[in-house]
Amino acid sequence: MEPGTVYLVGAGPGDIKLITVYGMECIKKADVIAYDRLINQDLLKFAKEGAELIFVGKSPGRHALIQEEIHDLLVEKALEGKTVTRLKGGDPCVFGRVGEEAEVLTEHHIPFEIIPGVTSGIAAPAYAGIPVTHRDHATSFTVVTGHGKKEKGMDGINWQALAQGSDTIAFYMGVGNLPHIIRKLMQHGKSPNTPVAVIQWGTTERQKTVTGDLSTIQDFVLQSGITHPAIILVGEVVRLREKIKWYEEKAEAILP
Repeated sequence: MEPGTVYLVGAGPGDIKLITVYGMECIKKADVIAYDRLINQDLLKFAKEGAELIFVGKSPGRHALIQEEIHDLLVEKALEGKTVTRLKGGDPCVFGRVGEEAEVLTEHHIPFEIIPGVTSGIAAPAYAGIPVTHRDHATSFTVVTGHGKKEKGMDGINWQALAQGSDTIAFYMGVGNLPHIIRKLMQHGKSPNTPVAVIQWGTTERQKTVTGDLSTIQDFVLQSGITHPAIILVGEVVRLREKIKWYEEKAEAILP
């Protein structure tokens, strides 16, 4: 039997309308959909009748299936001749471990495609009224994982290069590590007055945004009750939010 094709699909940041046309096609034709915790589950309504829907999401401290088991699942279903869609939040190549899954599929001679998606580090700020680049404020943009700590042997970030070399920094998965991030950025040259936004559940009806600067944002986040999933955005572009926070204004306009 010829193996089925595996589609490694980015579902986008949360708003159902932000999935790509091709991503939606992969959902509709799949025999099996293995989906993550952060996808908009309304996307699963587009699966064909009889499709097998398998939750493989992971949250901090709770892993429904560890990564190796996900690999085994993709291989097993594809070798049964099934079309498999691996549905990931955001873009599969941005902290989505798609490279590992693609390597395993290659080792088993299983055909696959990687379908890009809209990543939350750009989309969540956009919905909060913050463009990550701007001619007057930012000509560079850096995406960083935010959950590593040196004492855990996980912090491989070049903090000096990051603090001094990038105008806008988006930290993924970092809200629980915010004090460490703030401390490291200021230790390596970022001004305490550098603007910061923390955006939870970006692009969804649950979106919440808190702004401040490196010296105040931790207190504001604690007061707001924001937890993961959230993007931390650091840079002068955050100041633009006061002018162009279109998403909140649109929501307010449609309230009775």
